[in-house]
Amino acid sequence: NVTLNMPAERSGEDVDIILSRLKGVKAFQRFHPSLLLQICSCAFYEYLEKVFRQGDIGTSWYAVLSGSLDVKVSETANHQDAVAICTLGIGTAFGESILDNTPRHATIVSRETSELLRIEQREFKSLWEVRERKRETHNSKWFMLWPQDGCPLLIPGLQYSPSEKLQRGGKVMRNAILSRAPHMIRDRKYHLKTYRQCCVGTELVDWLVQQSTCVHTRSHAVGMWQALLEEGVLNHVDQELGFQDKYLFYRFLDDEEEDTPLPSEEEKRESEEELPETILFLAQIGPDALLRMILRKPPGQRTGDDLEIIYDELLHIKALSHLSNTVSLIPPLQHWTHVKLSLLLPVFNQGEEGTSWYIIQKGSVNVVIYGKGVVCTLHEGDDFGKLALVTDSARAASIVLREDNCHFLRVDKEDFNRILRDVEANTVRLKEHEQAVLVLEKSPRASTLGNIKYTVMSGTPEKILDHFLETMRMDTHHADPDDFVLMHCVFMPNSQFCQLLMLCYIFNPVCTYHAVAPPGSEQERLEYAVTSKRRVLNLALRWAAVHAHHLQEEQAALTFLEELYGSVSSDSRILRALKDFVPDLEKVQKVLLREFSNGDERLAKKQPIRNCDEILLKVYCSDHTYTTIRVAVAATGREVTSAVADKLASSDDLLLVHLSSAGEKQMLKPNDVSVFSTLSINGRMFACPRDQLNALTPLPDQEGPSAGSMSSFELMSSKDLAYQMTLYDWELFSCVHEHELLYHTFGRQSFRRTTANLDLFLRRFNQVQLWVVTEVCLCGQLSKRVQLLKKFIKIAAHCREFKNLNSFFAIIMGMSNPAVSRLTQTWEKLPSKFKKFYAEFESMMDPSRNHRAYRLTVTKIEPPIIPFMPLLLKDMTFSHEGNKTFIDNMVNFEKIRMIANTIRAVRHCRSQPFNPEVCQPNKNHAEVRGYVRKLCVIDNQRTLTTLSYRLEPRRT
Repeated sequence: NVTLNMPAERSGEDVDIILSRLKGVKAFQRFHPSLLLQICSCAFYEYLEKVFRQGDIGTSWYAVLSGSLDVKVSETANHQDAVAICTLGIGTAFGESILDNTPRHATIVSRETSELLRIEQREFKSLWEVRERKRETHNSKWFMLWPQDGCPLLIPGLQYSPSEKLQRGGKVMRNAILSRAPHMIRDRKYHLKTYRQCCVGTELVDWLVQQSTCVHTRSHAVGMWQALLEEGVLNHVDQELGFQDKYLFYRFLDDEEEDTPLPSEEEKRESEEELPETILFLAQIGPDALLRMILRKPPGQRTGDDLEIIYDELLHIKALSHLSNTVSLIPPLQHWTHVKLSLLLPVFNQGEEGTSWYIIQKGSVNVVIYGKGVVCTLHEGDDFGKLALVTDSARAASIVLREDNCHFLRVDKEDFNRILRDVEANTVRLKEHEQAVLVLEKSPRASTLGNIKYTVMSGTPEKILDHFLETMRMDTHHADPDDFVLMHCVFMPNSQFCQLLMLCYIFNPVCTYHAVAPPGSEQERLEYAVTSKRRVLNLALRWAAVHAHHLQEEQAALTFLEELYGSVSSDSRILRALKDFVPDLEKVQKVLLREFSNGDERLAKKQPIRNCDEILLKVYCSDHTYTTIRVAVAATGREVTSAVADKLASSDDLLLVHLSSAGEKQMLKPNDVSVFSTLSINGRMFACPRDQLNALTPLPDQEGPSAGSMSSFELMSSKDLAYQMTLYDWELFSCVHEHELLYHTFGRQSFRRTTANLDLFLRRFNQVQLWVVTEVCLCGQLSKRVQLLKKFIKIAAHCREFKNLNSFFAIIMGMSNPAVSRLTQTWEKLPSKFKKFYAEFESMMDPSRNHRAYRLTVTKIEPPIIPFMPLLLKDMTFSHEGNKTFIDNMVNFEKIRMIANTIRAVRHCRSQPFNPEVCQPNKNHAEVRGYVRKLCVIDNQRTLTTLSYRLEPRRT
């Protein structure tokens, strides 16, 4: 073998032979040719005849040409205790510890006869140093080799050619510019120097923003160009590593060579066809590239705009999205750095000192514990390393990279500790009897009066209320008191809230921090008391407005409002400053005394369903007969079974069962609240003795339709269908009360409150999604199915136009259902224009970065908006489960604030009324309206899948 020759003795023919062998190894195919030639000139070939032990000092770097090796790590000095954590296959590498002469992190054992490529320490360091110098002036990468078991190792600093997709993307962008705006690429002069075939940064950004609605902002466009620049597809003329929206010159890779021919007409036509898909791809990877560019800057060089972008991006990271904005995000912004880990396996070892906190921005890692092996896998948005910093203890596990090109965000220990010190220095704790009762943090922003402003972090309910009444201004609305009013039911029932507020009004100013009335003249004390009373009244009116939907059901609340109205009416005769509150309180009284219709009428009129409303509920028996009972909306499982037993004159102990169309049985508990709203689309409520439970079978009508309704709606305008769907969705969405989101998140059993309006709205989402799947799967003719897909894509486009994101996502998710997405013959016949629309719509469903694509879309839309409700509920659940409600017997108001922010987003969506005249209805609008409100669907996924395979059997 020619590699047995000493490097100095190798001929050009020898190098060519070695080069052809390395090119045959898949992992080496991506190496830059110049790097491969250097490896061929200095590398050695050998069989693995010895074991490399953990703790030994390495002398060479190795790459596997054939065979396989086990990687084992031991917690003790005894190598017999070592645990295998991965296997290295062809193309993997080990030995990077020779760069800093550190002991080997793992033991390598040959599993079979293995051939290795070896580079000695001196040559490897030389290659490394050359590549490091080039990295400073060119855009080289950290390159990963891919083991067979999916656990990669890094070759740091090795430059490689641009990925095929990005290289093609750069070519498409260049050709599109030459076709649409050829003046942008030309020779330019600056300071007596000519720069050949260049573009200007600002012009590139201007052009890209104009090309597609998926480019949200100029900074988004900057990130998209940065993605090309990182890969060397686009280059700054002076080799700067960051793209800037300035009068700076950039050149496409194709223009680096002189006399590069212009694209042919055929190439221009192909590029025009590929441009939307290319822009969509760059729009997805652009934000990450922009963040990498900013985080490469030293903290002192980051601008205010940079910090805003970092802040916005951090909000889309799962590990941070549910943490406090005030404590956890704002202080560390300038300390975050972006790294691509340059360590060998593992990234860090169990038992080592913790030096940094990491968050996975891209990729995944394995968590390995000695004696147990891989215990879990962490993915994008997860974090690790924080516990060791907080407790100042050793690492509890080892971290091993699982895939190529992982990106991490990092906060180093020094910055982390300084952040904690800064937070502690800005924290004020108020104590009573040596016990903390209120924790405040100095706000990073001063108030408009120039005074120091404090934010409530936690406290007892009474002290939090005192603080808000003490600091509330009458001329502006503050978020924190509003959050308290909205969320107090989580930690303080209405009865307690009303009692405290009444005491604060009557005995003012005793309820404030002052133990006695404030010093000063009698006039000053009077003014202080009046101001305090006005604050109480202001808060009481806000509370009545938010809770009006169920105050009628609470005698304590009605009594409080009556007493408060009487006290204010009496006081206003003496204190004229209170007179303006009397009409407002009278209005609240009239609203609460107004008569309401029953639950069935409210459903028909699309009025919000209330806890005390009554509905007719159909409950089936095992023989498919049924009885109809009238129960309260919030009726529990026990109350429903009791009513059924009375109606049937049965003495048996009855079970209440939700039976799905697939025959799945869900036992409803006696304490379950508002059981009627838990029914699935085709689900039915059954009551039976326990011995009949196994005999329950679905009703025939639960199966859903046997034929599609395309003949009914194919002649209806797509725009009319989308409009009527939006009108119906808006009615349902408008009925959802903010508190239902709370009950859903914290559990309605805890409040004994219904979430019927929210349940109906969520059920509508599922119904629209299944409507799409049902219609496609019941359409036996291929050409008709293609027409159906086109119709649904058009309806989705109009739903987005009407800002109905709930139905928009329901339609797109229906089209991505496996029963539809597997119909390859149908999708192949879909015109390319519609495929591009669908790809763009589908990209908005991208769940990465905490659904960043969707969130950015929503920020650009003005209300009224019908939002994607499942994601809002997921956000609230995340905040709830990721944070304790009480800390040291005090309310964690940071958690309250985070959940209130999500509810405020719902409030923002409804801050403007929906205009029914946004679309002029056609003559058949009544027919369209009737159709979209009574969609018949199959909700059994097994049935839908079976129908799908009948349409297009599995290909052999």
